[in-house]
Amino acid sequence: MNIDMNILISGLYIIAAVFFTLGLKGLGHPRSAVGGNLLSAVGMLIAIVATLLNSQILSFTWILVGIAAGSLIGTVIALTIKMTDMPQMVGLFNGFGGGASVLVATAALFEAVGVSAVAAATLSLQFSIATVLSALIGAVTFWGSLVAFGKLAGIVTEKAVRYPGDQVMKALVGLAIVTFAVLLVLNPSNLLYLWILIGLSSILGLLLTIPIGGADMPIVIALLNSYSGLAAAATGFVINNAILIIAGSLVGASGIILTQIMCRAMNRSLLNVLFGGLGAADDDSGASADDIYAGKVKSTSPDEVAMILKMAQKVVFVPGYGMAVARAQTAVRQLTEMMEAEGIEVEFGIHPVAGRMPGHMNVLLAEENISYDKLKEMDIINPSFGNTDVVIVLGANDVVNPLAREASGSPISGMPILDVDKARTVVVIKRSLSPGFAGIPNPLFAADNSLMLFGDAKKMVEELVTAFKEA
Repeated sequence: MNIDMNILISGLYIIAAVFFTLGLKGLGHPRSAVGGNLLSAVGMLIAIVATLLNSQILSFTWILVGIAAGSLIGTVIALTIKMTDMPQMVGLFNGFGGGASVLVATAALFEAVGVSAVAAATLSLQFSIATVLSALIGAVTFWGSLVAFGKLAGIVTEKAVRYPGDQVMKALVGLAIVTFAVLLVLNPSNLLYLWILIGLSSILGLLLTIPIGGADMPIVIALLNSYSGLAAAATGFVINNAILIIAGSLVGASGIILTQIMCRAMNRSLLNVLFGGLGAADDDSGASADDIYAGKVKSTSPDEVAMILKMAQKVVFVPGYGMAVARAQTAVRQLTEMMEAEGIEVEFGIHPVAGRMPGHMNVLLAEENISYDKLKEMDIINPSFGNTDVVIVLGANDVVNPLAREASGSPISGMPILDVDKARTVVVIKRSLSPGFAGIPNPLFAADNSLMLFGDAKKMVEELVTAFKEA
């Protein structure tokens, strides 16, 4: 029985799309995330096999070379990357997706018009518009992701970089992009328009990301992920590939939804993130660090904290990027198990933007097999802080800063925070009193019910484990 190859490929694409959808649904919860990731991977394998069955593929030589090279690079990265470096790696992968879209769209246009160029009328309007969108969004994604990677890796300053007339500059570049996009749609045979469009879009990607501070990186990563999906979907229209359109649309939509969730978690609009930048505004009205901390900060020791924990009935950990940098999660698990063995209730308060990427803290704690039921979202854990005996803040800063409750006067005003200051005792494990990404002091550190345990998070928690055993 002969099977029409087009029907077979379409059928496989439909199956792959189902796997993508189920995988995306699974990724919506930590408990089902591993299975969701596996389903998505199987869907991608099916999509690749179906694409390779396409009779238009003339040679598999370069495809096999690409598979071998990509597999080697991916394996090396997977084996050597540290969990603390995962956020910047995710940002970089977003950029690779955008760059790939630019290359595919450019190659398709070159193939369509040829080096000698043909009349623009021979190309469909869909092809021209899709090529423009793929080049534009892909270039913005690639260069924006490189800046995000640089900020997260410490190569580029994490502060919001602003300069006089920056918004005007973005507007002018945006206007120029629209102009050349229209010109390319009207005359796709003029490849000069394509190169100018890619160049201007690359500049816009840099201009949009450089002014964004490190505290906004979870939002930026989610947004760039959405961009990479939209670029892929546009490329799907360029090469008439249905599964690429579906997969790109799913990634784009999920990225936008996640971006909105992150924005709500910070009580800020997406426009404010893109064109404002946390910490970008000068704030001279607030009290200085000396005014807030002078004579009020109480230092403590692991032995003293261990005795306090021994008398507690409920303890809540609030992890931040400091825990990730110090790789303290293993010691946290050990301390958790010891407290639970003595009947102490232990939970984890997770702020949506804690760390450098969405779900950063969840991933680190899940690696230690800490039960998902113990990981409480901000809205769930906040009402219980009043009945909590001890809160241990591990390297978090802005997400527990009471200044956020003030109506105005600080860069984080209005941002929902974890209400740890309402607990009976707050132990803050931190190297110093240095501010977070917002660049402002934290009154929590000088509160009457707060104790500062200065030092590396991993070392301090390990000493807590030892002290708890001996207490």
